[in-house]
Amino acid sequence: GVGMGMTAPVSITAFPAEDGSLQQNVKVSLRIPSQFQASPPCPSDESIKIEERQGMTIYSTQFGGYAKEMDYVNYAAKLKSALGSDAVYRKDFYLCNGYDPPMKPYGRRNEVWFVKE
Repeated sequence: GVGMGMTAPVSITAFPAEDGSLQQNVKVSLRIPSQFQASPPCPSDESIKIEERQGMTIYSTQFGGYAKEMDYVNYAAKLKSALGSDAVYRKDFYLCNGYDPPMKPYGRRNEVWFVKE
């Protein structure tokens, strides 16, 4: 029953299939605003979970526009290629991040993150 407003980024955990496409199993995460961090409100919907993320080191690439699934897949492939075989990161998932409200037409920011192991 507490309104918290929208935070950025909206982060989608993507689980790539063997062919690089995304499986239908995704997890959408929103950051809880700072003023609620110490004591977040309890969700009334059982499908919503509060998860504490530990600090992480990421490999990242950024791109603009209205991001679609194929954009994230393509930029993840480009990031993988740029990192080569020496970088050690989680291969079972990556994070797709959007920073802008839907009504922002220009200067949009999207990122793909690989989590360093």
